[in-house]
Amino acid sequence: MLKVAVVILADTETRGDLGRLANALEAARELKEAGDEVKVLFDGAGTKWVPVLADPAHKYHRTFTELREVVAGACAYCARAFGVLDQVEAAGVPLLKEYRDHPSLRGLMAEGYRVLTF
Repeated sequence: MLKVAVVILADTETRGDLGRLANALEAARELKEAGDEVKVLFDGAGTKWVPVLADPAHKYHRTFTELREVVAGACAYCARAFGVLDQVEAAGVPLLKEYRDHPSLRGLMAEGYRVLTF
């Protein structure tokens, strides 16, 4: 069994960003379906995806909902910096702040997770 952290850093601005999000969600779904241990984290501009994906009208809302149990959270610092802190909290996504108000990637690696960034 693999242990993989899927970190979404892509912004919400372009089709390329949407493509990176789609690839991240597909990777997470494949890992989950295979029975691997997977965590999805939203970091940097990627924190802006949380309120977008929480909207039932968004094309990837259903996928996001299917993956909710493996969504570890969103970077507290970045959610604040990108102006989505309240929306992340309203979506019920935990705020990660293990290292200076950011998620600890080192901590994930120390736990044996491979880190994929999108």
